[in-house]
Parts: sequence; C-alpha cells; structure tokens
Amino acid sequence: METQYKDVEVVNRGSSFNGKDLTLRFLALTLTLIAAVLLGVDKETTTVAITLVPSLPPVDLPVTAKWTHMSAFVYFVIANAISCTYAATSLIVILATSGKNKLASLVIIILDIVMVALLFSAVGATSSIGLIGYKGNSHVHWDKVCNVFNKFCHQVAIAVFLSFAGSITYLLLIVISALKLHKKF
Repeated sequence: METQYKDVEVVNRGSSFNGKDLTLRFLALTLTLIAAVLLGVDKETTTVAITLVPSLPPVDLPVTAKWTHMSAFVYFVIANAISCTYAATSLIVILATSGKNKLASLVIIILDIVMVALLFSAVGATSSIGLIGYKGNSHVHWDKVCNVFNKFCHQVAIAVFLSFAGSITYLLLIVISALKLHKKF
C-alpha cells in the first residue's frame, strides 16, 4: 500500500501541475459556469404603478428587468463564459500533456493572470451597478430598483459572489504556481 503512494508521489513531482491545481481549475470552471448561467437566465417582470398626472389614478405598467438591459451585466456574463471556457480548455491541455510541457504550463499561468483581471473587472463593474440598483443615487436622481425587482437583484448578488469566488480560485492557482517556481530556485 505504501509503495502505491510513493509511485504516485514520484509521478506528481515530474509534472508542473498536481491534484490541487486540477481541483482548483475544476472549481473555477464550476463557479464561473454557474455565475454566467445564473445571471444569463435572470429575468423578472413586475407591475409598477406610475402616476402621470396627480389628479388621475396611477397607471399600472408591466416592467421587465433582464441582464441584457445593462452593459455591465452583459460584460459579466461574457467574462464568466470566457473564464469557464478557458478553465475547461486548460484542464484538457493539462491532462493531455500531463503538465510536463513547459511552454503550455507558462501559457496557462499567464492566462490564469488574465482570467483574474477579467473576472475582477467584471465583478467590479457588476457590483457598482448592483449597488446603484440596491441603494439608488440621489445626486443623479436614479431611484433604487431592488425594492421592485427583489428576485432579480438577489440572483445578481449570488452570481457576483460566485464569480468573485472563481476569481479568488484563479488567484490561488497563480500563488501555487509562484510558490512552485520559488521552490525550484
């Protein structure tokens, strides 16, 4: 039984990626996929009473909140889809090359950094719009909308949290790669 573990350990020393890397990549793939799908299907329609003239009764209008109505949400969905696709591709490359191809490993590490930047920027853009939706902005007379579109806003918040967790996962992959590089010197 002990020799089995020693053999596995020797195989893992030869590659630049190990089980932690693969697990974190799969976690990043899952988190960004769920975040993209969760916001990509987010839509809520509600009826809002609008007063046109104070002397007349309010008019009820159906209003829909959808992710395609805000460019920050579109960017968020696309960024998470790109990150998810990259995670799947990097998993395939790592498994196909057994992590022994140094050029592929270097490209994957560089693209991990790009994914961190992409996801953090998408999370930041979506969070800023989400905060305006939650609190409003009295300086430019934007009313809060999360009191009207409660389900929509909660789904956006969950998607942002999942995407943030995905970006932290990519950041951990970079830290692990840097520590491995440091051990080699």
